[in-house]
Amino acid sequence: MISLSVDDIFDSLLMKKSVFKNKRVLSHDYVPNELPHREKEIQKLAYILATALKGGKPSNVFMYGKTGTGKTAVARYVLKKLAERGEKLGLSLSYAYVNCRYRKTNYRVLVKICDEIGCRGLPETGLPADMIFDKMIKQIDRKDQLVIIILDELDWLVKSSGDDVLYQLTRINNELERGQVSLIGITNDLKFKDNLDSRVLSSLSEESIIFSPYNAQQLYDILKQRTVMAFEDGVVDDSALRLAAAIAAQEHGDARRAIDLLRVAGEIVERQGENKLTERHILEAKDEVEKDLVEVTVRDLPVQEQLILLAIVNLSLSSNGDKITTGNVKKVYEDICIKLGYKPVTLRRINDIISDLEMLGIISAPVVSLGRYGRTKLIRVEVPINSILKVFEKDERFSVLLKK
Repeated sequence: MISLSVDDIFDSLLMKKSVFKNKRVLSHDYVPNELPHREKEIQKLAYILATALKGGKPSNVFMYGKTGTGKTAVARYVLKKLAERGEKLGLSLSYAYVNCRYRKTNYRVLVKICDEIGCRGLPETGLPADMIFDKMIKQIDRKDQLVIIILDELDWLVKSSGDDVLYQLTRINNELERGQVSLIGITNDLKFKDNLDSRVLSSLSEESIIFSPYNAQQLYDILKQRTVMAFEDGVVDDSALRLAAAIAAQEHGDARRAIDLLRVAGEIVERQGENKLTERHILEAKDEVEKDLVEVTVRDLPVQEQLILLAIVNLSLSSNGDKITTGNVKKVYEDICIKLGYKPVTLRRINDIISDLEMLGIISAPVVSLGRYGRTKLIRVEVPINSILKVFEKDERFSVLLKK
């Protein structure tokens, strides 16, 4: 194999005509002008928010559904339309978007909201959270306005930092004199509200929108729409689109997954110096996406979920075919907590975390009967352990505990 310099690689890419026409439409944050197969959800959210066009405060909204079912896209699409219509009517409408998965602390969520509504330059750490909240109130109260706050992947914040911020935001209108706030919470967890304090529940007064997973035909339609915008004519085989749609449909109907497969397949086509995207490229993209997805997912887990996954990995590496049960995991997890100085969570919370890891597809944990010994979960890692180990080996907190 001929070794190419970095400059050679750059030159070859610049000289060759790209298969992409507009690669940006294959990114997660791109919202097209039309969202296929989400008309019902769009209409329901539009009806709820339409109150704002007459100067009212819309109800809070919770949007539920698995990853990649269009929740964030629908929220941003409708809010963009709402802001445009409000501007024509001379109303002051705006929205703030926060992905709680990448914030995870109450303080950082508040700072991000402040930044989104125009109160910029606040430090990421160091100030009391109450001071940040006061600055937010003053910024909103500068004029008569409605601010809609989108808290995406809200379950991550509640799991890692509790529901204090959510409680503050549900009560914020009591402290505002001119402005108003409505909330849109987005979560993958249908049982999310079960973990909320009764005070938060009584303040929410929310409406719910449930998003079902896409089926293979719907995913094909979405990919077809993106292909027309993203690729030059004639680049993508129809059979490649159908394969990507089928793969994503088998994995919870995730449109993001399908779009990722298409984007990475296009990148593979370019790297290989070809000009046609086929089923082979989709299969190669599947291998790359799965590897990357596992590493990103494990890296972003809350620390208690990482500790329990580390216990499962240690057991998997030393089990010699023995079955891994919840009891085994609890024992190893508590030992890890002692060594690293963390306070162990309860058995009930361990079971919840195991269920969360199963929902993410990292492990399988079917419940089995042990006869007179009761019931337990039999746990097995369902992704390449080497991908998980890469994350832990790069983290100084965990690397010394890994069994070789």
